[in-house]
Amino acid sequence: MKKDKKLNQWFWKWHFIAGIISLPFVLVLSITGAIYLFKPDVEKEAIANIQNIESTQAITVSYEKQYANAKEYLKKKPNTLILNNEVAKSNEFISGRFGGKKSVFVNKYTGKVSGSFSAKNTWMYTVRKLHGELLGGKVGTKIVELIASWMVVLILTGLYIWWPFSKGIRGVFIIRFKEGRRTLYRDLHAVTGFWISILLLIILAGGFPWTDVFGSNFKWVQKVTNTGYPKTWNGRDLTSVLKEKRITIEEMVLIAKQQNLPGVISLGFPKSAKSTFSISNQTFPLDAQKMLHFDQYSGKLVKEHTWNDVGFLMRGRMWVMAFHQGEFGAWNWWLMFGIAIALTAMSLAAIISFFHRKQKGSWGVPKVSTKFKLTKNNIILIIGLSILFPMFGFSVILIFLYEKFRVLKWNN
Repeated sequence: MKKDKKLNQWFWKWHFIAGIISLPFVLVLSITGAIYLFKPDVEKEAIANIQNIESTQAITVSYEKQYANAKEYLKKKPNTLILNNEVAKSNEFISGRFGGKKSVFVNKYTGKVSGSFSAKNTWMYTVRKLHGELLGGKVGTKIVELIASWMVVLILTGLYIWWPFSKGIRGVFIIRFKEGRRTLYRDLHAVTGFWISILLLIILAGGFPWTDVFGSNFKWVQKVTNTGYPKTWNGRDLTSVLKEKRITIEEMVLIAKQQNLPGVISLGFPKSAKSTFSISNQTFPLDAQKMLHFDQYSGKLVKEHTWNDVGFLMRGRMWVMAFHQGEFGAWNWWLMFGIAIALTAMSLAAIISFFHRKQKGSWGVPKVSTKFKLTKNNIILIIGLSILFPMFGFSVILIFLYEKFRVLKWNN
């Protein structure tokens, strides 16, 4: 590919400006992202102190009694039971979802509540809020989305700038360690950026579904194209045939065990007298997941969903989100941790490189030829990115208006 020198300078200018503004936020996101990868270990240790019990008795208290005690402790009905076959662990009843989720652990031998756990009460929850919204609520979420959108642009423009004008691999694929500090830090940023660029784009794709604007638009596309979860996945519009007596939780636990599902199995309780019990499993690979709904009075299967029933956009979304969190095993965890460290290092290298090239009294913003004009393809690319990433598009409009105002002021 032959590079256009004028376009290269224009890309370099905006890569430079966007980088200077974004880098502090990118550092926060990469560092908190690396820390948040330890969330399962932190929560596992905290829960173990509550859930682990002595199995001194052979007879367990009924699930109905355990449910009643969990309900009394929570002051509301639990919505889920996590199936547990380990003799030295309490049973976990869950109330709420997402950030409002709270687990209550009931000793299966005594029926007494041994404690509760809520992720909101851990220091890791603060890390999550810092990573996802900079502790700034809705405004912070949109700032993170804006930075993530510009990170995509930084990667694309960075790859163009990185592409060499002449042949050779040093400074392109290999870092030059013996040609001075300025060259070293430039290579640490540019060469490292090249090697992790594709993975960074996938990681960003895994983060965008959590954002406000892009995330809402993505859900809307899933809805109108029918490429999300099936309508009945969570039991919507499914009903049980009303009878005098509901089957017991013990009977439903037995039915759940008979399904031989891999991974962590959840038993969802009926939300009303007409709704159903649900059985689901959380496991990897994702295509081994199922969702089954049973009549709460007869125990008969009402609806079975497999991963094949899930639309391709939702399947893709769940895959990149799981990849983003390092959930596919040790290889995925170490890869995410390594990318977070590499992103931190290349961001710091960019800052140091900036101070090495910066001249006194100047920001060192790259100059662009006054004869340079955007081509039709450049404009189409900018419009396309603006539609895909609305927060980026909003910032482009502000930049365009600022540039017009600056030119008018200069001419006057």
